[in-house]
Amino acid sequence: MTERPYVIDEMISAKAIAARIEQLAQEIRREFADTDKLVVVGLLRGSFVFIADLVRELDLPVEVDFMEVSSYGNAMESSREVRIMKDLRGEIAGRDVLVVEDIVDTGHTLHHVMGLLRSRDPARLRCIALLDKPSRREVSMKADWTGFEIPDEFVVGYGIDYAQRNRNLPFIGSVRFT
Repeated sequence: MTERPYVIDEMISAKAIAARIEQLAQEIRREFADTDKLVVVGLLRGSFVFIADLVRELDLPVEVDFMEVSSYGNAMESSREVRIMKDLRGEIAGRDVLVVEDIVDTGHTLHHVMGLLRSRDPARLRCIALLDKPSRREVSMKADWTGFEIPDEFVVGYGIDYAQRNRNLPFIGSVRFT
């Protein structure tokens, strides 16, 4: 795949992201205040920065696990075919689970993952997404908590990539092709 030239315009600052994560962590702590241990499941690769910052804000006993799920590859558009590349290591039956997603776009990935995890009989299953693009939704799917609702723009940064680049940006940026 040949990358087209582009520029990145800051959409959501690192400071705004940090403040929002602090608020979301308070809400999650209230929801799971009675848990023995919360299993926090990051959907790789895009959620890795978000999950790291989120779990540091949670004053709860947590266990972190990951799934690698793909519907994009290196493309800018979802293939709508959800593939599980790496599954959870641990069992979640009877446990409290929080799925951490970077962005809900068409909804296919999160819908698939939540269905799969629900079939494993967790005590409680909730999900949080840093970003939500409701204008792109193709399946009925809404995260329990959302960091920011964004317009239908291609974004990078804070773990989210374009062709495996720009994940290390501390902010969310909108990609503008030149």
